[in-house]
Amino acid sequence: MNEAELPALVHGVLWSGLALGALFGAVAQRTHFCTMGAVADIVNMGDWSRMSMWLVAIATGMLGFNALVGAGLVQARHSIYAAANWLPLSNLAGGALFGFGMVLASGCGSKTLVRIGGGSLKALVVFAVLAIAAYASLRGIVAVARVATVDAVVVPLPTGQDLPSLLARAGLGSTRVLAPGLAALLALAMLAFVARRPEARHADTWLGGIGIGAAVVGGWWVTGHFGHLAEHPVTLEEAFVGTQGGRMESLTFVAPMAYTVDWLILFSDKSKVLTFGIASTAGVVLGSAAVALRQQTFRWEGFASTEDTANHLVGAVLMGIGGVTALGCTVGQGLTGLSTLALGSFVAFGGIVAGAVAALRYQMWRLERLG
Repeated sequence: MNEAELPALVHGVLWSGLALGALFGAVAQRTHFCTMGAVADIVNMGDWSRMSMWLVAIATGMLGFNALVGAGLVQARHSIYAAANWLPLSNLAGGALFGFGMVLASGCGSKTLVRIGGGSLKALVVFAVLAIAAYASLRGIVAVARVATVDAVVVPLPTGQDLPSLLARAGLGSTRVLAPGLAALLALAMLAFVARRPEARHADTWLGGIGIGAAVVGGWWVTGHFGHLAEHPVTLEEAFVGTQGGRMESLTFVAPMAYTVDWLILFSDKSKVLTFGIASTAGVVLGSAAVALRQQTFRWEGFASTEDTANHLVGAVLMGIGGVTALGCTVGQGLTGLSTLALGSFVAFGGIVAGAVAALRYQMWRLERLG
């Protein structure tokens, strides 16, 4: 590729990000996909409907990403999740903070975007506060504290932290063979679990799960293969165009929210450019709004009380800090990261669920105390 063809490729990546975000938003709005709701439904009612949808999405993401690995189209080592330096405490603590925060804020980062598309002004406030907290955690005062504390606990690994690479390092086969095989085992186990439950009879379980998972896989293909240059025409180095950090990436919604606000505020600064993450963030809102308007469910929504406002503000701050610390949110780690089979993603996923359960217990305790 020559330099003159580069802008068209970047635009292709950005438009693809917008389209995949819109797919995510439309499916989430249509099926009520919500990771916070999935945990809350189990804790409060014993209902596994939305958790089943989440498990189908995880399985779809695992199968799709590792099929791409098996085909030689992408490599897990090119993502942030499969780094050789594993940060277990950051994954766990950040995940717990994020999980607790998303309950207080009535939903995770992706649900916040979906709710904005449905007319929620509460979600718009959460978005702004989350973005500021995330940016402070990326480059500001919180970042300094993060690096000096939880990020200081590092487990260096001989290879990438994704399970196929670790098993290949142990001499159990090649990554291209191990990746799809291991993903198939894990995904089939999850799908078998879902298929045995009553929720399997609900079309939304499969529509939501497969649709969301497919959007994640699409993101990997777009940034990891379509937008991949073995030799950039300007730098002559390997590059993944249209991404924020120069790595391949897929859907995630904490850091991209921060970069979206940064891009809007500093629009005249030519160093601030659109990326796949910013485009997909906008796409979620647009896709959600389109479905909400079509189904006539679009409703303006504001805060109910001072306590409601406070809970959402605290939740947004916790999500911004936690999502950056954990290297992802319920989508970034709980779907996109898990699709790579990275150790850190499994730990972050556990932290998010534990944090959400703790927040739900806290809310029950407060209700009982006030009652």
